[in-house]
Amino acid sequence: MGNCHTVGPNEALVVSGGCCGSDYKQYVFGGWAWAWWCISDTQRISLEIMTLQPRCEDVETAEGVALTVTGVAQVKIMTEKELLAVACEQFLGKSVQDIKNVVLQTLEGHLRSILGTLTVEQIYQDRDQFAKLVREVAAPDVGRMGIEILSFTIKDVYDKVDYLSSLGKTQTAVVQRDADIGVAEAERDAGIREAECKKEMLDVKFMADTKIADSKRAFELQKSAFSEEVNIKTAEAQLAYELQGAREQQKIRQEEIEIEVVQRKKQIAVEAQEILRTDKELIATVRCPAEAEAHRIQQIAEGEKVKQVLLAQAEAEKIRKIGEAEAAVIEARGKAEAELLIY
Repeated sequence: MGNCHTVGPNEALVVSGGCCGSDYKQYVFGGWAWAWWCISDTQRISLEIMTLQPRCEDVETAEGVALTVTGVAQVKIMTEKELLAVACEQFLGKSVQDIKNVVLQTLEGHLRSILGTLTVEQIYQDRDQFAKLVREVAAPDVGRMGIEILSFTIKDVYDKVDYLSSLGKTQTAVVQRDADIGVAEAERDAGIREAECKKEMLDVKFMADTKIADSKRAFELQKSAFSEEVNIKTAEAQLAYELQGAREQQKIRQEEIEIEVVQRKKQIAVEAQEILRTDKELIATVRCPAEAEAHRIQQIAEGEKVKQVLLAQAEAEKIRKIGEAEAAVIEARGKAEAELLIY
């Protein structure tokens, strides 16, 4: 059996050994790994950033001036598998301080060797370039240990013979001298330039006055032309306004006439409707009753006429019947008398 080992992102776990004498090694950071009891070996190595302060005292530069230089470096063990394996081979089982000492000595050695190839001015005036050179030279060596240089800066540079202060004073004097010369030349150039500017100013003023006079004359002429044009345009506008007003009045009167015509048409239509209504009312109240009464009287008269006709027809039929009866009696009587005569 075995155990499950976990490890944070700030350290690496190395599991080595296995069954049947295996030399397999497992490198884990920020995760977990399985290790067999009594067979596997587990060790940890820190991945945290290590701060180093390399210091080189009284190192002679290319000019023979002894300088003391201090710097600050940030380094850490790289996490790539191959480089992590190299770092583990070099530092596994050692403390963080032991690792820092090894890297610090390497940096100080490179720093010392580079100081001997540069002048004091190169070191003092361009510290960033100096620090960059140290990083570029030292990076391959510490990289072969599985260490990465994250940053390297020069913290301080000084000497015991006041060379740097003298250099600063000399530089200050040179700067002061150049400044005085520059001031004198600037004052001279300023005087010349002032005279030139005055001349240019007078020339410009003369030209400006001339242009102003020309502009005023042109302005007055243009103003007169504008005034005449404005008067013409004003008269035209006034005339156009009056014409337009007359057109509008005519248009308004025409619209009023049209409105009156429409109103008169509506009034005529209303009156026609009133006449039609009155006519219908007369028909309903006078004509219709009169026609009804006439029709009633006509119907009575026709009925009376029919009655008289029927009575006359009945009387005629009665007389005809009586006549026929009397004729029949007479005929019968005549036949009877005839028969009596025969016999």
